[in-house]
Amino acid sequence: MTYKETLEWMFSQLPMYQQKGIVALNAKMDNIMEFCSLLENPERKFKTIHVAGTNGKGSCSHMLASILQEAGYKVGLYTSPHLKDFRERIKINGQMASEKFVIDFISKHKSFLEYKKLSFFEMTVGMAFAYFADEKVDIAIIEVGLGGRLDSTNIITPEVSLITNIGLDHTHILGDTIEKIALEKAGIIKPRVPVVISERQPETEIIFTLIAHQLQSEIIFADTLEERNYKTDLLGEYQKQNVRGVVAVIQQLGAFNVTEKAITEGLQKVVSNTGLMGRWQVLQEKPMVVCDTAHNKEGLHYVLKQIAKQRYEQLHMVLGFVNDKDVKGVLELFPKEAHYYFVKPNIPRGMDVEKLSELAKSQGIGGENFTSVDAGLRAALANAKNNDFVYVGGSTFVVAEIV
Repeated sequence: MTYKETLEWMFSQLPMYQQKGIVALNAKMDNIMEFCSLLENPERKFKTIHVAGTNGKGSCSHMLASILQEAGYKVGLYTSPHLKDFRERIKINGQMASEKFVIDFISKHKSFLEYKKLSFFEMTVGMAFAYFADEKVDIAIIEVGLGGRLDSTNIITPEVSLITNIGLDHTHILGDTIEKIALEKAGIIKPRVPVVISERQPETEIIFTLIAHQLQSEIIFADTLEERNYKTDLLGEYQKQNVRGVVAVIQQLGAFNVTEKAITEGLQKVVSNTGLMGRWQVLQEKPMVVCDTAHNKEGLHYVLKQIAKQRYEQLHMVLGFVNDKDVKGVLELFPKEAHYYFVKPNIPRGMDVEKLSELAKSQGIGGENFTSVDAGLRAALANAKNNDFVYVGGSTFVVAEIV
């Protein structure tokens, strides 16, 4: 198979949560454990940091990778979802795995994957672990896909775990309260492995503290630590709390020599070191166009606070969502006076613009409907003057179509 054919097989033959939603979720660990056993347990051949949370886990994972690269280590980075190319999920020192590796890996294991009906995510996790072991990375940053306790990545025993924050997202899978979701995320805490919590929240603090105590794991609440004011090239004020958690994690890595210079430079070179896209990403300046992958109430709250601090004459919002989000609740946060361009991301889970428009109307928000993200953005740019501000977001998949 070619690379394109390999990806088509992976995407279409097997369920993928990003495309199909909850039907793709295989809520048990048997498959990934059996697959990794077949691969000779690659996840045991390198050191790891495990990162979970509702918002910020992607940014934190990339920050950690960048700092450790600056410290001179060979660093694997596994994240999801990708925006443009599947191989964005599997990188070493900012370089994506080769197309040949992806083709050869699937070709070699295709019969097993078909017979066992592994999910897209399970096969991808196994692929990442095998790649990092083959390439002999010093350490890999492993981002949780969904939840934590039953996530395929949760077969690792990391040097340190990081939980960024907890919000109401994927409630139909993880639970309908902050406490239930926290229990799922806390599933990544391992016996006698330190865990850093980026953001202390009243509903979750006791849960994390009790579980860490039961497992004899040191727990560090990053927002209680005295830290210098580090700068990062990831724009958006919401990155400040991510930075605190990241620095606290680095301080727990006793087996690695990470200087203050590596922390400072790593935080300032996240984009160039890792290729991260879609976090308060400025696409152009006149008019100012910014996209962000924030897609739930907590994440969008911070983004909208950031927008409110910008200086502009008129605000234009190109918005699209997926069906399994609390879109009505999210729309309550959005300003009424902006010009809205409703779009549908090009995936089966994408919310139809007619439905989005009706939900927006119920919140006192009016706008125009467009058949594609590109059409909505083009209309916004045609209407926007040089001193206006254009925001594109609502879903990772909206951003993926324009970066």
